Amino acid sequence: MNQKMTIPRFRLPQFVASLGQKLPQWPHSLVLTGALNAALKLKLLPESELALLEDKLFRVRVLDTGGEALYTFRSGLFRPVFQATREPDLAFAANLSAYLQLLTRQEDPDTLFFNRELEITGDTELGLIVKNMLDAVEWPNLPQLPLLRG
Repeated sequence: MNQKMTIPRFRLPQFVASLGQKLPQWPHSLVLTGALNAALKLKLLPESELALLEDKLFRVRVLDTGGEALYTFRSGLFRPVFQATREPDLAFAANLSAYLQLLTRQEDPDTLFFNRELEITGDTELGLIVKNMLDAVEWPNLPQLPLLRG
C-alpha cells in the first residue's frame, strides 16, 4: 500500500513560541545555510539566478516555534548572519506546518500567501526570483517510508 503523506495544518501551542524566542537563534541560521549550501553542492538550485541574491539579507521566521534564521548569499555561498544591522531585503514568516507543506510540495507559496498562512515582506521582485528558484528545484526521489500502524 503506497500512500502519500499529508501534512495537516497545525499550530503549536503558544508556550512553544514563548520558549523558542528565549533561546539563541544562531543555530537556526547555521542549519538553514548548511541545508542551502548542500542544495548548491547537489546542484538543486538554478545557478543562473544565484547572482541576483548576492549580498541580499533574508529572514525566515517560524512563528509557532519562536525560531528565526538570518542569512545572506555572498561569493557563491549562503552564509549565516548572527546580528542583522538592517532590515532584511526579503522576509518570510509562517507556522511550521506551512513550511513543511511547502517543502513537501503539498502547497505552493502562492496558495499559502493568499490564504494568509505565509507572510512575505520586502522586495517584491526578489520574492518572485526566490519563488521561481524554489519552483525550479528538482527534488531527488526519496524512497517512501512505510506508514506506522498502531
